[in-house]
Amino acid sequence: MNFNLKKIWDAWDIRAVILFSLTLQIILIFFAPLRKRVSTVYLTLPLWSGYLLVEWAANFAVGHISDSKGDDDRFAAENKVQDVLVFWAPFLLVHLGGPDTISAFALEDNALWHRHFLGLVTQGSSVAYVFFRTVSKNKLLIPTVLIFVVGVIKYGERIRALYLASLDRFRESIMKDPDPGPNYAKLMDEYSSKQAANLPTNIEMIHEFYGDLEEEKSVKKGLSDLEVVEEAHYFFEKFKGLIVDLIFDFRQRNESRNFFLSLKAIDAFRVIEVELNFIYDVLFTKMIVANSYWGYVLRFICFPLEIAAAILFYRWDKRGLPRWEIGVSYTLLLGALILDFTSFFMLLFSDWTTVALKKKGYVLWRLRKPDCGWLNRRWAESIAQFNLINYCVRGCSKRKESIYQWFGIVDVLNRVMYVKCEKFTDQMRDFIYEEIKNKSSLAEDLETAKEIWLAKGDWTLRANSSTHLLPYITESNFDEVLLVWHIATELCYSKDNIVIDGDKPTSSPVNYREISKILSDYMLYLLVMQPSMMSAVAGIGQIRYRDTCAEAEKFFLSRNIMKSTTNKDNQGYNNFFTCSCLKRTTNDEEGEQVHKRREEKHVRACKAILEVNAVVKPVQVKGDRSKSALFDGRRLAKELEELDHGIDKWELISKVWVEMLSHAAINCNPNEHCQQLSKGGQLITLVWLLMTHFGLGNNFQISEGHARAKLIVGK
Repeated sequence: MNFNLKKIWDAWDIRAVILFSLTLQIILIFFAPLRKRVSTVYLTLPLWSGYLLVEWAANFAVGHISDSKGDDDRFAAENKVQDVLVFWAPFLLVHLGGPDTISAFALEDNALWHRHFLGLVTQGSSVAYVFFRTVSKNKLLIPTVLIFVVGVIKYGERIRALYLASLDRFRESIMKDPDPGPNYAKLMDEYSSKQAANLPTNIEMIHEFYGDLEEEKSVKKGLSDLEVVEEAHYFFEKFKGLIVDLIFDFRQRNESRNFFLSLKAIDAFRVIEVELNFIYDVLFTKMIVANSYWGYVLRFICFPLEIAAAILFYRWDKRGLPRWEIGVSYTLLLGALILDFTSFFMLLFSDWTTVALKKKGYVLWRLRKPDCGWLNRRWAESIAQFNLINYCVRGCSKRKESIYQWFGIVDVLNRVMYVKCEKFTDQMRDFIYEEIKNKSSLAEDLETAKEIWLAKGDWTLRANSSTHLLPYITESNFDEVLLVWHIATELCYSKDNIVIDGDKPTSSPVNYREISKILSDYMLYLLVMQPSMMSAVAGIGQIRYRDTCAEAEKFFLSRNIMKSTTNKDNQGYNNFFTCSCLKRTTNDEEGEQVHKRREEKHVRACKAILEVNAVVKPVQVKGDRSKSALFDGRRLAKELEELDHGIDKWELISKVWVEMLSHAAINCNPNEHCQQLSKGGQLITLVWLLMTHFGLGNNFQISEGHARAKLIVGK
């Protein structure tokens, strides 16, 4: 049996691998665009595997084809088979070039363009060796050369896209020419000579007037789809330096700020979503190369070459050639044509083409895509949720945790078991937008703007006459502030017995309670599951989080809250929650029962924490050895419950969370924001770009100082 399997593999290895390579191309071209719309491991893992396996397939197939000898018994009787194998080799170069929808899987891949250039040289040389070894007797000489040319072009396009998207090259491409300023030495020589001649001489700064070099953009209420794409591309071109952390002057700030201050929330977020899509295309796809003059020229070269190769192969005498070789050849040719046509179709109806044609006056409308639900989304439109008390009350045993840690799958299991997603609602969008907009309207100068974007909740407390809560923000690092407010929010949420029914009118048009809960769990998710995004502000966040969990589990055990946990419950609960951003299913009765028991236990845990008399600060009892924030959150919850003088507790809490989200967003490294674009996107990234367009952030460091020195000589 093993001998038979070996014979089958020897006969089909090249054919199977080259068809597998074509299958990978189909997967990548159709599913890679979903990366910016869906955040799930079920999509990421296949794409990552396909992205890596393309190179393996090419190396394997080219190596086996080059090892086949002209006098090999398998090919001596049928030279046509060998000609077909040589004909297949250039297709592997085409596959290595990859589809237009993905050039890099991660941001770091762009820096590896040198390696891919070397790959073009080595793989191209291998294919050329296979070709020239049989050139004297190859009956498929011309179609093989045609496909080889196409392969070199495709692979070259990918290398070019990676090179242009590498951060160093990208920064260099958008930086302006160096400005040495006025000739200081010459000016001072003139100044000295005038002084020596006893002439009254002064140096004055003459402010430069730019006139209408940048005409103020007209503002419209309610943007059409075409206008959204136009505005998004305009601001992408203006602010793409954000990717590499460049700075901008006051004119760019004022133009962007005035425009976004005049928009409604829905239009502002639509513009930002499309702008982030432009950034995604530049960094992770071939679009920057495809949407260029030479990009279109090369496409009009490759497609006819592929058609010509297909016609020549069709007219070639294939008598005596095994039908499997014929079928594989036609499959490769048809696959190449379909992939090229699909890529061109996607390019033709892309936002880039829409903008390019509109600029030339060729397009007066934008074709509306059919309503395909989540396929029309610009990002995942979901908010990941992770709750500390929910995590601790389930009490993963140390033994199990150590086993999972040994296998390195603790983080994966935590995401599967404890992370869920909430939909990004219109109410959430409008609330965040209005909060940032109201603060931006006060930021006329850079000093005020800096005070706003540096605030991590204290600005809101002062504005709402809640200065007695300031110590819970100003006297702690951001990671401690986040944990304390997360625990306090959860305790208040659990204690509040108001049931908010979406079908019934509430006292307030804005559900501040739910907004607070969602933002609280989202910020903890970022701290725990996305620490790289919070590294600039989190400090010892991971240590403080672990200490808080340890104290919470110890406390819950002492109050007999965790003893009811059973293996059956854990198993049912693990099956009940998934890491996908879908709503929980209700057709699993056992899962629903487990969920209810967990909810009851969660309520008991919150109630037990609230029953603790936390009059004395925990640090005065325990010292500073443990960084736990559990009972600091209990103290804050008590003060929030005792708010008076007409302040809505949940409105205050929700505004504090928006401010903390804004603080984290603007202090996050731009690279981390860009990384998330290929993983479905993050709300914090949208907030980062929105704040920047409102003129809030550390990228505006050039004030109205455009002036030149002039020597004034008195009479």
